[in-house]
Order: sequence, then C-alpha cells, then structure tokens
Amino acid sequence: MTDRAPDAVVLEPGLPVPDTAPPSVPHRPLLGVAFAVMAVLLFAAMDTITKVLTASHGYPVTLVAWARYTVQLVLMTALLAPRHGRGLVTPTRPLPVLLRSLSLVAASLFMGLALRRLPLAEAGALVFTAPMLVVLLAAPLLGETLSAGRAALALLGFTGVLLIARPGGDLDTLGVVFALACAAVTTAYNLLSRTLRAEQPLTLLFNSALVGTVAFGVFAPFSWSGDALTPTLMAMFLALGVLAGVGHFLLTLGYRYAPASTIAPVSYLQLVWAGIFGMMVFSHRPDQLALLGMVIIAGSGIATVVTGGRTTTRSRAVRT
Repeated sequence: MTDRAPDAVVLEPGLPVPDTAPPSVPHRPLLGVAFAVMAVLLFAAMDTITKVLTASHGYPVTLVAWARYTVQLVLMTALLAPRHGRGLVTPTRPLPVLLRSLSLVAASLFMGLALRRLPLAEAGALVFTAPMLVVLLAAPLLGETLSAGRAALALLGFTGVLLIARPGGDLDTLGVVFALACAAVTTAYNLLSRTLRAEQPLTLLFNSALVGTVAFGVFAPFSWSGDALTPTLMAMFLALGVLAGVGHFLLTLGYRYAPASTIAPVSYLQLVWAGIFGMMVFSHRPDQLALLGMVIIAGSGIATVVTGGRTTTRSRAVRT
C-alpha cells in the first residue's frame, strides 16, 4: 500500500502535490513557504482583476476566462515548448487529463460567475470547502482512510458555509450557488489530480491551458461586450494569464522545497489577501457572522491538512 500526500488546499486549483521531492532538491521549508505565500497572493490578485473586469466593466466571464487561458498558453508555449517539445502536450493518460482540464474550465467559469455577484472574501471562503469535500469523498472514491477526526473537521467547516450563506443574509443567492458549484467541480479536479501523480506537472498545466483556451474560445466570438478597451484594461487582461502562470509555477516550487503538510495551510492566506483586496478595491467589509464563518472554514481546513500530514508521517515511520 502506498502513502498518499495530504490534500493540496488551493483556491485557484493548482498542480497535484508530489509524493516526495526529487532527491537532488534540498529540503528548504522556509523557501517553500515563501514561494507559496507569493503564489496565493498572485491568485488573489487574479480573482480581484476578474471581478473588476466582469462586475465593474461588464465583460462576460467567458471572454475574461478565454483571455486568461490564452495568455497563459502563449507564455508556456514560448518559454517551455523549445525545451520540452511534444512531452509538454502528450500525457500518458489522455482521457483523465482531459477530464481534469475540463473540471478546471468549469471551476473557472463558476468562479467568474460567483465573483460577479459576491464579494471576494465570501466567494473565496465558499470555494474553500472543496478540500473538505475531497477529504470526505477520497475514502469511497479512492479507497483512502478517513478518520473520525478528519470527518468531523470537514463537517465543522460546512457550518462556516452556513454562517456565510445564511438565510436572511446580504449575499446574492445565485452567487452562492455558483461559488458552491465551483467548490464541487474543484473537488473533482483535485480528486483527478490525486490519480495523475505520475504525469509531469508542466504537462498537466499546459493541457489545462490548452483545453481552457479551446473551450472558452468557442464562446469568444459571441462574448465581445463590455466597456471599450483602454490600455489599462488590456493590461489587466494580459495580467490574468501572467498571474495564473507565475502563480502556478511558484506553487510548484513551493511543493518542491517543502512537504505538502507545510505548504497547504499557507493557501488559506488567500482568504486574507481576498479580504484585503476586497476592502481596498471594492470597499467591502464582511459582517461579523461571515467573518466567523471564514475563520471556521480556514481553521478546520488547516487542521484537516495538519492531521493528515501527521497521519502520513506516522504510517511511514511504522513501515520503515
């Protein structure tokens, strides 16, 4: 029986967590954490730009997503294709990789729709229920062990959802539905990622960019609406792809230098960044119950990752 690394907890769905770093890579956890902190900052900035373009300037979500994936694909092709060649495009298991990429496309669509209707912090917190769903579903779908403690932590996290999306609250109901739909497809994405660890991370990332470009490109000719383009708006469209590509690269470096159980809790800093950007750009401040819900979701998620990491460490010690 093989060990499984703890769950990757990333709002912007990231690369699958490697089981172990390559032997030639030194163990430098502080450097890994620093890379992860920068990555989630870039992901929060990307969500902020997406909300500005869709909610404030009226651009369709499909157009914004197409621009993000296209810029990312062009950058990866220019920088990586000369070195990696066809290996960048051809995975060993094409069908699961395609399904994983389509899950990410759906997540991007639902997240964009949610951000049009919800504040940044609340939308992010609702989507952060995905790692808890992974914990609950990994047992029946992947045959992984689910302890009573981790199940209780996952269920506790959903009480935070009820506090954020409570009846009578100020949040848009359809926006909440979109955010929870994003969490659902992100769960599928993460579960597929756990079955594809033999694939090269750059191959997975390139295929996601390629599928996203094609999928959203189908709608691009019918999505040309919104404010007239200015140099600033064009720069924001270009920034989406740059932030996504650099963010994923930094996250990959983070997992390369530090174990998953150390890196994954850092992802919850994205909620902090989202709250800060929400106040700075949109002058939004979550109410007290919503803040409590975010704390519960973040706390239970971090505890889930930490306890999972300890369990994996103990099991390795026993077998060796």
